[in-house]
Amino acid sequence: MGCCESSFLRGHDSDHKINHNGNNNNNNSSSRLPQASNGPAQPSYGTDSLGAAAGGVPYFSEFSLAELKAATNNFSSDFIVSESGEKAPNVVYKGRLQNDTNRRWIAIKKFAKLAWPSPKQFADEAWGVGKLRHKRLANLIGYCCDGDERLLVAEYMPNDTLAKHLFHWENQTIEWAMRLRVALFIAESLDYCSSEGRPLYHDLNAYRVLFDENGDPRLSCFGLMKNSRDGKSYSTNLAYTPPEYLRNGRVTPESVIFSFGTVLLDLLSGKHIPPSHALDMIRGKNILLLMDSHLEGNFSTEEATVVFDLASRCLQYEPRERPNTKDLVATLAPLQNKSDVPSYVMLGIPKHEEGPPTPQHPLSPMGDACSRMDLTAIHQILVMTHYKDDEGTNELSFQEWTQQMRDMLEARKRGDVAFRDKDFKTAIECYSQFIDVGTMVSPTVYARRSLCHLLCDQPDAALRDAMQAQCVYPDWSTAFYMQAVALAKLDMHKDAADMLNEAAALEEKKQRGGKGS
Repeated sequence: MGCCESSFLRGHDSDHKINHNGNNNNNNSSSRLPQASNGPAQPSYGTDSLGAAAGGVPYFSEFSLAELKAATNNFSSDFIVSESGEKAPNVVYKGRLQNDTNRRWIAIKKFAKLAWPSPKQFADEAWGVGKLRHKRLANLIGYCCDGDERLLVAEYMPNDTLAKHLFHWENQTIEWAMRLRVALFIAESLDYCSSEGRPLYHDLNAYRVLFDENGDPRLSCFGLMKNSRDGKSYSTNLAYTPPEYLRNGRVTPESVIFSFGTVLLDLLSGKHIPPSHALDMIRGKNILLLMDSHLEGNFSTEEATVVFDLASRCLQYEPRERPNTKDLVATLAPLQNKSDVPSYVMLGIPKHEEGPPTPQHPLSPMGDACSRMDLTAIHQILVMTHYKDDEGTNELSFQEWTQQMRDMLEARKRGDVAFRDKDFKTAIECYSQFIDVGTMVSPTVYARRSLCHLLCDQPDAALRDAMQAQCVYPDWSTAFYMQAVALAKLDMHKDAADMLNEAAALEEKKQRGGKGS
């Protein structure tokens, strides 16, 4: 695809359909389940209302241990994402499957040895949870049984847990409207699971609520797995455990509602308050003393009163006096506001941008940076490369060395200084002065200005400059790489993938002795 012949077409993922045959083996992606429904239609809250489930959640499958080792660099500690790190009995890693063309991140829960003695029980339980598909869940996409090893594979949620955002925030606390959204979304996920015959959720707490790439809260699927041989369905302090669980050790649907009440208290107070203490304050009409002080003046007392009342009902000693999941949704849905504001805005996190898929050819540092949409790394590479790729693109006569030429080169020099110092608006102005004179053409200047446009959120201008760089130097891989990044920024991911492949092929060609960089 050249600069004058890009089709700019959007790609479509192909469907993979492999049926579950009941066998418990370790073949690579040996079994698949069809995608389930996404639940009842709900407001989009600034994102696609179909969510991840309709947007291509992988079919549930069995993974080999070798695949998961490769995805996590042999379960390197650098890939651990669970809050307690290696100290946790069941460690969660993030990883990337080597054969996944979409470069999708996954979360892998590695159970302690002999946590599930029966591979059949583990596989059956995983398949049961793996049938669920909903936009409010971090969906389970696979499992692995290999010897004593038991692992679960789920969608990876990159924006931390509710506990991190509530209890350990750095830049901003969660605003009131977002807290109401979290409460509703988790209630919806519990209601969906209940409607699908999976009403039990083990140890529901703020660490089980995860935020996806769009900042939307999701409920971890790991808590839907039946407790294993260790018998522990609650890892938190006994003060937060449903009273009936303390009596008989059994998790019931009503126990899940009690735990949801503790999450509501977390959202209201910004602290992890024992339910008994909170109930005493609620009965004493001291609810404002329970509210998170960081929300002072920025929440509705009427809405907070409704949520406190719901939390109080969830935390009733007698299970039969607690509401059901439909009651939770019915109470929380009318409280929602700012429905047109995306979750990532309210959380204060960057907007997610999808990079192009992994190309067919090996990637250089430049190619890797472009595939990851890492503009900082691209900037460093272009600074280091300087103008070595411009050799031979200009041959000037003695007569052309005029004052205008010197002014033009001075403009480029000022642009280079601004580019190096990350003053990208000034760099655009200086490089534009250089380009507008027209005496010299420099593919490097076009590439640098293209990156400046990307860093100033101007992907259309960035694409034009990258295409101009290719016109000046048709076999220059950097021009293709910059087009790939600009196309990905414009959500033209099929074309971005094609460009990335062409750039990698040009680099490979140069390594074999052809022209290109």
